[in-house]
Amino acid sequence: MTAPALPRQRRQTPEGQSAPLKAAPAGSRLRALDALRLIAALMVALYHYGGRDGDVSRAWGASPRHEFPTLSGAFAYGCLGVEIFFIISGFVICMSGWGRPLRSFFASRAARLYPAYWAAILLVTVAFALPWVAYKTVSFSDTLVNLTMLQQPVGAQRVLGVCWTLWAELRFYALFALFVVLPGATRHRVVLFCAVWTLATVVTTASHVEFLRVVVMPEYSSYFIGGIGLYLIHRFGHDLLHWGIVAVSFLVGQHYAVAGLWHPPNPHYFSYRSPYVIVAVLALGYAAVAAIALGRFRWASWRWLTVAGALTYPFYLVHEHLGWVVIGALHRSLGIPSYATLGLTVALMLGLAWLLHRCVEQRLTPVLRRSLDPDGRSGGRPGGRPGGLPG
Repeated sequence: MTAPALPRQRRQTPEGQSAPLKAAPAGSRLRALDALRLIAALMVALYHYGGRDGDVSRAWGASPRHEFPTLSGAFAYGCLGVEIFFIISGFVICMSGWGRPLRSFFASRAARLYPAYWAAILLVTVAFALPWVAYKTVSFSDTLVNLTMLQQPVGAQRVLGVCWTLWAELRFYALFALFVVLPGATRHRVVLFCAVWTLATVVTTASHVEFLRVVVMPEYSSYFIGGIGLYLIHRFGHDLLHWGIVAVSFLVGQHYAVAGLWHPPNPHYFSYRSPYVIVAVLALGYAAVAAIALGRFRWASWRWLTVAGALTYPFYLVHEHLGWVVIGALHRSLGIPSYATLGLTVALMLGLAWLLHRCVEQRLTPVLRRSLDPDGRSGGRPGGRPGGLPG
């Protein structure tokens, strides 16, 4: 990853756009982005553990609103961590796919997504098969489908509740690969991609055509587009067109966030989310990625942030369902108080994520990447990571 400064003196690139005069050393990381990725994952975990009803209530033995009477309302906003993931994903996928051949792009995405995902499928399936665990996994046939990460479009039940976001990521990767990576990334082509996708988003919403909704995914497209726009600012500097992409993506995206998460106060709902707070949390996510893109967090270069970012994807995969099992064991079986159980569960899931990273990702990811791209023509940036969710 690169973290170019944005000096006042500019030069013109062969494409005719202004760009930073000097780039950061090749391979340098945006470690603040790793930190933001982990923060977003922790937001989602707090939502799953204390900001919603459903299966987690069985783990606590009561609704989380009774376990966390003062904080459950705040935890309910943690689901917006997914939108922040998507913004980060747009930024990072544009960065890692720039100048990379299609085969290498495909190999890097598959190699980073699947090893930890397969391990999480196995862990949850085995855990839910234990006789003393109250939860049950899906059928054997549906479990096999889950190994492809295509369970949602074929109508199979999900082993991992969070994998619906991976289906959104896969569609984004496919669109970006087809319209940017395959013909070759240029500033003009990426800007056009953002413009066409934004137009397709509103047309799809107005047309109510199911095929378009699946392909264009209007509920989430704005966040990916916003991340791409922020990467253009990071790579080429301040430009009204780049900021326009970001601004439009935020204005459209906040509409979908409020429409999907807000409802009038109603005692039948678990929580009440204010539309103003939804917009504010989303704006903070955009602002955080923008600050990183502009180099405001270059000082945050501690090596442990790279480890924190690496833990995000495996943590995200295992925290929900295995967290239910841990919460039930700690809180109901051992009688540990709610807040202590919450902290211990997060810590244990982070520990499990570290094991998955060390024992699965670090061993299998390079092997799978080499198998899919034996020539190793990585192109682009070394060490490029996938988007927000895959850590």
